[in-house]
Amino acid sequence: MGYFLASPIRRFAHNPRKILAPHVREGMTVLDLGCGMGTFTLDLARFAGPLGRVIAMDIQPRMLAEVERRATKAGLLDRVEMRLAGADDSWTRGLAGKVDLAVAFFMVHEVSDVPGFLALVRSTLAPGGRLLLAEPKIHVSSCAFAGTVEAARKAGFEIIDYPRITRGRAVLLAPL
Repeated sequence: MGYFLASPIRRFAHNPRKILAPHVREGMTVLDLGCGMGTFTLDLARFAGPLGRVIAMDIQPRMLAEVERRATKAGLLDRVEMRLAGADDSWTRGLAGKVDLAVAFFMVHEVSDVPGFLALVRSTLAPGGRLLLAEPKIHVSSCAFAGTVEAARKAGFEIIDYPRITRGRAVLLAPL
């Protein structure tokens, strides 16, 4: 069974500095889940600095090609790694316990197996790692979001905070 149905929808009106900078420090390894065209990828690479790394993951090769093009143009390609996600967990290869921050922005509602996906994300997190999960209010009701948060709790996460995201619902999670 595949984990993804479609690429995420990203809203360009979101301010990456406001949303992401509080969670990213120099030298971090960041996993940009469902990166799409890289709406946040390049900013994550800037925030993580020259010693940091961003893994841009998506199900569409053309999205990853666009991220690669944009990262090259911005001089950030050395900090960004593209990973194609498929119906299996191969996109997590080599990431077990190495990710400091995973960002799932407006994409979990597109995942066909949310508990399985969250368990995979949890397996990538380093000690002290976090998952910032945000969903769009227009597509995800408060009840559905609560269900996603409960699935995260069942996958071994605890709630750290509920950051404010314009037109979205968000939660910051950490592995138990």
